[in-house]
Amino acid sequence: MDATIATFLIQDGLTNGAIYALLGLAIVLVFAVTRVIFIPQGEFVAYGALTLAILDTGQVPATPKLLLCFGAVAFLLDLWSWRRSFAMRDLVKNIALNLGLPLAIYGAVLYLAPLQLPSFIRALIAVSIIAPMGLYVYRIAYRPLADASVLVLLITSVGVHLAMLGLGLIFFGPEGLRAAPLHDGSFTLGPLLVTAQSVLIYLMTILIMVGLYFFFEKTLLGKALRATAVNRLGAQLVGVRTQLTGSTAFVLAATIAAISGVLLGPITTIYYDTGFLIGLKGFVAAILGGMGSFPITAIAAIGVGMVESFASFFASNYKEIIVFGLIVPVLIWLSLGANHHEED
Repeated sequence: MDATIATFLIQDGLTNGAIYALLGLAIVLVFAVTRVIFIPQGEFVAYGALTLAILDTGQVPATPKLLLCFGAVAFLLDLWSWRRSFAMRDLVKNIALNLGLPLAIYGAVLYLAPLQLPSFIRALIAVSIIAPMGLYVYRIAYRPLADASVLVLLITSVGVHLAMLGLGLIFFGPEGLRAAPLHDGSFTLGPLLVTAQSVLIYLMTILIMVGLYFFFEKTLLGKALRATAVNRLGAQLVGVRTQLTGSTAFVLAATIAAISGVLLGPITTIYYDTGFLIGLKGFVAAILGGMGSFPITAIAAIGVGMVESFASFFASNYKEIIVFGLIVPVLIWLSLGANHHEED
C-alpha cells in the first residue's frame, strides 16, 4: 500500500466516520435522557435515504402514509389514556399533533413531489417526513414504559427495530435505491478527488455538533434534557416534564438519522435493511465513548470509520468482525471497574 492508496482510505474513513459520529451522538442523547438503547436508529437512516431516492424520481414515497399510521396509533393511545380524565383542550392538541401534522405533511408531499424541486428542497422534504416519526415511536413504544428497567427498554428497542424493518420491506420493497447527489461538484486535493457530497457530510456533521452544543448550553429545553440525563427523578421533582424531554430526544435522534440518510443515500445503494448495520457502527462509537460523552463519541466514530476503511483494504472478508470487535476490550475494561451486585 502506497501513500496514494492510504490517502484514499483515510478520506473514505473520514466520510464514514462522520456519519457514524452523527448516529453515535443520537444514540448517546437518547440513552442519556431516556435510558433507551435506540437500536431502531438505523431504520430512520434507511427511511430517510429511500424517501429521498423516491422523491428524486418525482414520485410520492410511502413514508407519509407510514407517518399517518403512526400518528393514528398515537392518537388512539392518547384517547385511551384519557378515558378517565377527558379534557377538550387535550383532545384538540392531540388531534393537531397526531393527525393534523401527518396530514399536513402528506398533503404537502403530494403537491411538491411531482414538481422536481432542487435537490436540497427534496432533502428537506425527506427529513420533514422522517423526523416526526421519532415522536410517534416514542409515544407508541417507549412512553408507556418510561419507568421500566433498562433491560425491558432494550427488549422493546429490539421489537421496534424488527417492526420497522418489516414495515420498511412492505413500504419500500426488497430492491435497493440510490439517491441523486445533493451537489454534483468536485475538486482535486493533491491525488484526491473530493466530491461536494463528501464536503457536505463533513460540514453537516460539524454544524449538527455545534447546534447540539448551543441547544444544550443556551436553551431552556436543552438544559431540561441535561437535567433529565443527570437525574430523571430529581428533574421531575423540580418540575421538568420528562415526557417532553423524552419526546424531544427521540425527535432529535430521528432528525439526525434522517439527515444522515439523505447524506448517505447518494454515495451508496440503500436497502430497507441497510440501516441496521450502519446504526450498529454508530452504536460501537457510542460504546467506545462510554455512552455518555459527546466529544469522545465523535472521536471514536472517526476511529471506527478509519478502522473499517483500512480493514476493507487488508481483510475485506473480516471487516465487520474487526469493527465490532473494537468494543470487546472496552467492555472488558468497563466490567473490571464496575461494582458487581445482585439485583432484585
